[in-house]
Amino acid sequence: MNILIACEESQAVCKEFRKLGHEAYSCDLIDCSGGHPEWHIKGDAIETLNSRKWDLVIAHPPCTRLSNSGVCWLEKRNLWVDLISAISFFNEFVKYGENGGIIAIENPIPHKFAKNGFLFYNKQINGIGSYSQIIQPYQFGHTERKATCLWLYGLPKLIETNNVKAEMNNLPKKEQQRIHYMSPGKDRAKLRSKTFCGIAEAIAKQFTEYIINKKS
Repeated sequence: MNILIACEESQAVCKEFRKLGHEAYSCDLIDCSGGHPEWHIKGDAIETLNSRKWDLVIAHPPCTRLSNSGVCWLEKRNLWVDLISAISFFNEFVKYGENGGIIAIENPIPHKFAKNGFLFYNKQINGIGSYSQIIQPYQFGHTERKATCLWLYGLPKLIETNNVKAEMNNLPKKEQQRIHYMSPGKDRAKLRSKTFCGIAEAIAKQFTEYIINKKS
């Protein structure tokens, strides 16, 4: 299958699809750090999305302005225009799904303005809408907690593969939320956005199996 992993430089998800023999490509504005530049499209994700027919798309649009953790800065730093831009970019992937494309869009839990929209100078800004599912790393073999939402179009919900929540609960809070407590640094954003390998593997195996079975 031809598969696009949009807004991914780590290639964590791309490599899982490649293991299964699919023609998968990561895409980002920056060079990839996953070690396979031959599988990476350096360029605009929306242009790449619309450049050809994809059997499956996994999208990781930037979450800085959309996630619940950043809502406090909207008013303090007057970031409403940035939020509108982030919503518009995210909704290009939503539009792809609503028009019949098979796509999973991944993001943290969104704040209410991103999700439901808001008025901006008497103009209604539409939000990104409700997610289909929330998953956690501990459902896929990682003793960590990081709520991740999936907007699914033409795809089923992910099924957990190895729930280690009980084991995780015995760990210190900082180990359970390693990503949250990660020290500042130039690569912090990249490390925080990288998909857990257990989740990446589940996405590749479950979604491709579903599409192949549906076609047959």
